[in-house]
Amino acid sequence: MVSKKVKIINPVGLHARPANNFVKCAASKKSQILIRYKGQEYNGKSIITVLKACISSGSEIEIVADGEDETDALNALVEAVNSGLGE
Repeated sequence: MVSKKVKIINPVGLHARPANNFVKCAASKKSQILIRYKGQEYNGKSIITVLKACISSGSEIEIVADGEDETDALNALVEAVNSGLGE
């Protein structure tokens, strides 16, 4: 299991479009992906769950990857968040 904390830079946080881009990236990996935010864990491969987290701009989240491609998965997701998730 590997994890890393990142800051959400999108102006309106993880709303529908960036959340969808995060989930697409997570779903392309074999590892289990979790988002830890405000003491809760959210399934990073579920758009409903990611939207339910209500992650706002400037928030720090921890991305956790666990599985056979965990390092690759974590690096891809951190890169996606740091690039603004397509916005």
